[in-house]
Amino acid sequence: MKPGQLPIRIVLADDHEIFRDGFNSLLKKQNEIVMIGEASDGEQLIEITEKLKPDVVLTDIRMPNMDGIEATKILTKKIPSVNVIALSMFNDDNLVIDMMEAGAKGYLLKNAHKTEMLEAIKSVHNHEIYYCKQTSDKLVQMIARSRFNPYKDSVTPSFTNKEIEVIKLICRQFSNKEIATQLFLSVRTIEGYREKIQEKMKVKNTAGIVVYAIQNNIYPM
Repeated sequence: MKPGQLPIRIVLADDHEIFRDGFNSLLKKQNEIVMIGEASDGEQLIEITEKLKPDVVLTDIRMPNMDGIEATKILTKKIPSVNVIALSMFNDDNLVIDMMEAGAKGYLLKNAHKTEMLEAIKSVHNHEIYYCKQTSDKLVQMIARSRFNPYKDSVTPSFTNKEIEVIKLICRQFSNKEIATQLFLSVRTIEGYREKIQEKMKVKNTAGIVVYAIQNNIYPM
């Protein structure tokens, strides 16, 4: 963390105390993110978030009393500045879509690696959309077809013809090495293109590139 920079303040909501304790232990090993509150259901989450005004909220989708979807709808209306990340299981595809449409800025599988969890928090705090690296092709398509479109009001960046070629090949699930072979370029050059594309799109991984490309008509369904 840079000198003088304040840590990102988060609130975590999950009905399993073991998960909350584990997440808190993870955060204690670094100084860029701090957990300032926790909740075991949606009602507690709303109450704590209104009181503490965190930078980022991480919430499980399935919770008693009030689930993460309903809580996210309420929070994003009451506190538009709040950035919500949904925590899901492998079989929660439809619920992930509901969370994104409710106002979540990203989602993570609950078994995501700790480095990805930290990356997701930082990305969402910086007003970037974050899709879990393990996002399935099916879920990518579902997100692209959904009403969730964070790019509709933003200015579409311009892409060079070569960047568009790379984007389309990424959407076709080509690896960097395969793209390099296809375009007669080096792998390092393709890595450079990918970084530039992600920077222009304000996304962090392949899932983000594919969703962006489909929603902005760069790549057809």
